[in-house]
Amino acid sequence: MSGTSEGPAPAADPGRPAVTDSGPGPAAPPAHPAYRSAFGAAPLAMAVVDAEGLVVSANDTLGTLLGTDPAELAGSVAADLVDLAADAGTWHAYREVLQGRQPRMRCTRHLKRADGHTLWAQVTVAPLAPDAPGLLLSVADVSARRELQARLRHLQMHDPVTRLPNRALFFDRLTAALDADAYEHGGTGRIGLCYLDLDGFKAVNDTLGHRVGDRLLAAVAERLMRCAENAGPAARAGTPLVARLGGDEFALLVEDSTGTDQLAELAESVLTALQEPFELCDRRLSVTASAGVVERHTAGTTPTALMQAADTTLYWAKADGRARWTLFDPERNASRMTRQALAATLRPAIDRGEFALEYQPLVGMADGRVRGVEALIRWNHPQFGVLAPNRFIALAEEDGSIVPLGRWILRTACRQARRWQLDHPAEPPVFVSVNVAVRQVWDSDLVADVARTLEETGLAPHLLQLELTESAVMGSAGRPLQVLRALSDMGVQIAIDDFGTGYSNLAYLSRLPVSVLKLDGSFVRGFQYAGQDPPAGAAAANPADEVIVEAMVQLAHRLGLTVTAECVETADQADRLRRIGCDTGQGWLYSRPVAPDRIPALLGAAGALGIQARAGKP
Repeated sequence: MSGTSEGPAPAADPGRPAVTDSGPGPAAPPAHPAYRSAFGAAPLAMAVVDAEGLVVSANDTLGTLLGTDPAELAGSVAADLVDLAADAGTWHAYREVLQGRQPRMRCTRHLKRADGHTLWAQVTVAPLAPDAPGLLLSVADVSARRELQARLRHLQMHDPVTRLPNRALFFDRLTAALDADAYEHGGTGRIGLCYLDLDGFKAVNDTLGHRVGDRLLAAVAERLMRCAENAGPAARAGTPLVARLGGDEFALLVEDSTGTDQLAELAESVLTALQEPFELCDRRLSVTASAGVVERHTAGTTPTALMQAADTTLYWAKADGRARWTLFDPERNASRMTRQALAATLRPAIDRGEFALEYQPLVGMADGRVRGVEALIRWNHPQFGVLAPNRFIALAEEDGSIVPLGRWILRTACRQARRWQLDHPAEPPVFVSVNVAVRQVWDSDLVADVARTLEETGLAPHLLQLELTESAVMGSAGRPLQVLRALSDMGVQIAIDDFGTGYSNLAYLSRLPVSVLKLDGSFVRGFQYAGQDPPAGAAAANPADEVIVEAMVQLAHRLGLTVTAECVETADQADRLRRIGCDTGQGWLYSRPVAPDRIPALLGAAGALGIQARAGKP
């Protein structure tokens, strides 16, 4: 007997595999020598981990990967070797596998070797064998793959020509800058954007080729980067981001901007830098740029809204003459939005019956009788109220809706003139004057429209006068001249509106089938204070105006034309025009434009308007 007594064996720890003299129990590598050899020489870094999370053994590949002797890894905490406790999610998943509640886990970790070098590794933890305690930890070096992914992402997020961030990266940064978390905790809470493109860049590509065009874009990018770097010290959030958004479009994003002065200074430096000639491919190229500048509060701004404002402002810079920058103007933008809203609803408004005509008398200057009326369109807009033609006629000409609108005006005015004639047979019939846009002459069969309207309404052709602007008829040839002659042959009167402000090529008057000249109101207004001192703040009369008007009236009469003076507002103007020989007058002195039901009261007032005019009473 020995001097010792053998007591009961210690109870086995259910959470740790039993250890025998021959080495680890179930958690050890397979006992067969071939399996042990395969484990040790495997190209995949591996370790056997017991149920307590301790390394039982590691192969040579894992030792090499971590830069240490694999024998020294035995007994180490496996989670510490591969940094599994770095975040709560990974640690929880690892514990679930360790305790058999999850079949496996996989994660990517950034590991530090014993020599200080780092690597990216993909870590996999799975049970060593079914129904057996212990885990197999495998580690694969994915640094090369991560580097390749990073390079691919860089290529994906950067422009290959200029090496600047591209549209995708720009919008990533913009979206992040506009996120509430980015500005609610410090910073100015403002953001600025300088959005620019090169003036005439397409011509460079077309004439010199895309190779030169690409070299120019790269050179432009370098100058923009220098401008951004120079602005960096003044920027609270560091150097502004410079990006190429596509084509010849670039953007400079200023986070935590300090106001419009900062953006204005940046825009000025950019345009100045780009004005310097470029030496490329043995060529000296000069380009300019136009820029739209937006600066606003970050809160409540979206990437889409900011870019729309920048795009609009860049358009303004182009429209204002190019080679300049323009700051976003909310009032100007509101006007643009109103214009767009009108353009979008104009054509449907014709079908909805939102338009109406008012009529302004044309009065014989000798006797004060109403000889005719001019039809003036109004738009009873459901949102913006009553709109004068200067708010929408240009839009109608742009989108072509002037053609159906013009037909409606013509038909309505002729029908109304005929109605007055039938309701007041004792009064001399008055003609109705209708404005015609140039696009109506080109884009519709105006002659057929007029003939059809006269036939349907029963109005005599000589009671219809069509007004075209001087710039539209002077120099007319081809289709416009044929249309005018066909209308004149039909008996319709042709008037030149705003005469004296356009081409004023008097030689054309003898060739055009014109019967009336309407003198532009700017000449008539010059009569107002002739021979007397104007009131304080009013412009003095120009004596040349009266001489010019008298000459035009005499010329018109020699050519067999009658003359109408527009914008007659005072009795003195009317007296002077009458002495000069003007035939008819139109203006607030006689009557403002009125609804059609008020015209009959003026038709029977023989000489009434002339008496009022001489008395100076409109």
